[in-house]
Amino acid sequence: MKTTAAGEPVVVDDFVVTDHEFSRFTAFVHRQTGIALNETKRPLVCSRLSKRLRHYGYVRLRQYYDHLTERDPTGEELAHMVNALTTNKTEFFREAHHFALLRTEILERCATANGPRRLRVWSAGCSSGEEAYSIAFTVLDGLEDAADWDVRILASDIDTNVLALATRGVYAANRVAGVPAALRERYLLRGRGPSEGLVRVRPEVTRLVTFRRINLRDEAWPIRAAFDAIFCRNVLIYFDHALQRRVVRRLAEHLKPGGHLFLGHSESLLGMGPGLRSLGKTVYAKVRGGEHR
Repeated sequence: MKTTAAGEPVVVDDFVVTDHEFSRFTAFVHRQTGIALNETKRPLVCSRLSKRLRHYGYVRLRQYYDHLTERDPTGEELAHMVNALTTNKTEFFREAHHFALLRTEILERCATANGPRRLRVWSAGCSSGEEAYSIAFTVLDGLEDAADWDVRILASDIDTNVLALATRGVYAANRVAGVPAALRERYLLRGRGPSEGLVRVRPEVTRLVTFRRINLRDEAWPIRAAFDAIFCRNVLIYFDHALQRRVVRRLAEHLKPGGHLFLGHSESLLGMGPGLRSLGKTVYAKVRGGEHR
């Protein structure tokens, strides 16, 4: 990266970016996705978008901004832009204590409750699907009579590329190292021949999970369900505080009373508003009456 005097253009990966261009572009990204990008992210933004700019022969970020705002009526390029800028870091059974609590608290509570045998879980920001399938493995293994239950797991992300990967349910064998051995044997199929080195999630697992594109920044979410648990881990860190508060409030509205919200290890609901009680280790329970603790 070559920098010039304050206020002058900056060259990043052979693209010219002025302060004004970057500020205007990141404001557009924020409006579309909720992702907050500060000046320190300028090299990252340009690096991730370099392929898209080269696709059109652009050498200025403002040219790409003009394309997105004036020559993209279907939103096709907007989707490419979002896919390029989103960060997708995930693994099976990441933060294993969350899945242990899912098994010992949530499943046991649902199993002993009166009423329909129904379980609803949402993986918000599911990336390439490892979290959603980890939830499904835990549910199938934790319910003795899982076949008699109405289980639905919603898995959503803003990135259409990772959703396509998640829907396939095929992973490199080294990616499933975090899955307990007994669950690997029970719920994953090993590839043979041309598929050697790959594993596929078994159909009895994939049929529990529905993948959908949902932008948490949108004013309305296409969801009517009330969930027993919502996993929204390492998503809020990309939003500014105002959007964090709004998303948390709406997530809480989609939880059943007593339902659990799971956040990432570096996230906290401190000052986020009423309705959720901390259980420790970035786990929160929706409390009746809306009091905050």
